[in-house]
Amino acid sequence: MKDVFGERWLAETVNLLELVVEAAGALIIFTGAMVALVRFVVVGVRERRSAAFVPVRLSLGRFLTLGLEFQLAADILRTAIAPTLGEIAQLAAIAAIRTALNFFLGREIKEERKELAGAGRDQPAGPADTRRAT
Repeated sequence: MKDVFGERWLAETVNLLELVVEAAGALIIFTGAMVALVRFVVVGVRERRSAAFVPVRLSLGRFLTLGLEFQLAADILRTAIAPTLGEIAQLAAIAAIRTALNFFLGREIKEERKELAGAGRDQPAGPADTRRAT
């Protein structure tokens, strides 16, 4: 019974989980990039205004943030079983970099949302609002 649930089994299980979580993060980032690419092309063909690309950037930013969270989870799993001091230091550096990336992505998404909300209020609601009074 000890062989079934021993340290080797645990290490192999955690390694498998790490690969699954890391693959999920990569898939999320890849999916976000492909969605953003398609939306970028569609918006680029329909409109040439730079403001039209803001929702594309916001969407990509959300995918990147989520994907980075999964990548960080995979890094934590990597050091879950008997980590060395070097592995802990590496995890701390990776976590700091990814946390900073998430922070700045989140801040940029928040600012872009405010810009979109402000632009929506400044513009007329539709063609009826632009008619002249006679």
